[in-house]
Amino acid sequence: MQQTSRQSHHLFLIWYLVFLVAVIFSTAISVSNGQADIALGDVFQIFLFKISNGVLGNIEGIAPAAVNIIWFVRLPRVLLAIFVGMGLATSGSVMQAVVQNPLADPYILGISSGSSLGATFAILIGFGSTGFFSQFGLFFGAFFGALLATASVLVLSSVGGRMTSVKLVLSGSIISALFSSFSNLIVFLAGNTEGIKTVTFWLMGSLASSSWQKLPLVIAIVVCAAIFFMSQSRILNVMLLGDEAAITLGISLGKYRKIYMAISALVTGVIVANSGMIGFVGLIVPHIVRGFFGADHKVSLPVTGIFGGLFMVWADLLSRVIAKNVELPIGIITSIIGAPLFVYIIVKKGYSFGGNE
Repeated sequence: MQQTSRQSHHLFLIWYLVFLVAVIFSTAISVSNGQADIALGDVFQIFLFKISNGVLGNIEGIAPAAVNIIWFVRLPRVLLAIFVGMGLATSGSVMQAVVQNPLADPYILGISSGSSLGATFAILIGFGSTGFFSQFGLFFGAFFGALLATASVLVLSSVGGRMTSVKLVLSGSIISALFSSFSNLIVFLAGNTEGIKTVTFWLMGSLASSSWQKLPLVIAIVVCAAIFFMSQSRILNVMLLGDEAAITLGISLGKYRKIYMAISALVTGVIVANSGMIGFVGLIVPHIVRGFFGADHKVSLPVTGIFGGLFMVWADLLSRVIAKNVELPIGIITSIIGAPLFVYIIVKKGYSFGGNE
């Protein structure tokens, strides 16, 4: 028994390292490709030169424009893609455990609709364009909207008795529809033509606004949330067993649901503020990982985060190269990839979610 457990642990570590190497390799490929292709060797030299402050690397002979493209445009963009994917995938996996529903993610539960409402309001009143608010206004709007949506879902799901997973899903659907309607109403009534164009593109997802200044906040929140959720793997596993099983174990799931949804609201808020609405990542990635590694969150959560980042890197690369001289909204790419995969999973039904097939 112990030998089997050690073998499973070693196999998990091998797969985890494989995914990490795949992320590094994919990052190099993504950074070197785009509307202007740059050799991998030049990318490596530019990276060494920049991180060593000129001590290492040799950029003589490399066009200054190529250096600027790599360092100021593509590298922060790809890093943002990694952590956006990690945050969405991890939050999606947690939300599916919280409501015991494999169709749940921050978008279906209304959290992203709240973020969208707050960010849409911030953009159209000018908070995302000037001064202090160019960096923080959009985040505050998105986070406040996500928090408001989360609080609304929690209150609505608690009406008439104890909060349950079914009531959470239903409440999330109601709040999502309501907040999306408010967002559309604001866009419809707004007289800011340029703002409407920005909101329209942003609602379909985009990493074009990435920069080194925006990365620290995203990385800090996503990494801290991922570490916290991984430390909660036992509670998340109990959630898969249901409320009655949790009660027999002396665990109050209601308290943990509130904590997990609040943290997911924070993660979703910062992601939506920096990349707009990107669907299917939080829904499809946890399914794929569970199909290979099972439902134990101690094993699946770390892989889900890494695989989410890998998924987003390639989705972002496709959004930049699939059409010449045009950047497609990344939300379109993730939906085109995610929808067929999800249909395949539904048809195959080849794994269990918690204790149910």
